[in-house]
Amino acid sequence: MNNTAQSTNTNEKPYQMEPNIEAALSYLPLVGIAILLMEKENKFVRFHAFQSIFFWIASFAIYSMFFSLRILLIGFFLTPLVNIAITITWLWLVWKAYNKSKPELPVIGKLAQERVDK
Repeated sequence: MNNTAQSTNTNEKPYQMEPNIEAALSYLPLVGIAILLMEKENKFVRFHAFQSIFFWIASFAIYSMFFSLRILLIGFFLTPLVNIAITITWLWLVWKAYNKSKPELPVIGKLAQERVDK
């Protein structure tokens, strides 16, 4: 092996990962941002990275809203249900991305697709 040989292709990624794995990993909190910064060409991966970012922002906002309702006792019962719904949705998105599917969440999916198309 020749260690002095350097790649002349400047578009080559420093890592080699299948797009479905990259898309699934983008749903880990904050990883979507890193993948979005590294991936400039693959629209499938970019869609999932954008959707992941929007999903986590929306999840945090929804959780915060229900958590603040705990004072009224309504949130005490609803907050665990919101946690379960967020977790199930997150796992479903990871599964769909890994299986090379492109599910669009309501509102969030359209925003993600618009960002990819720009």
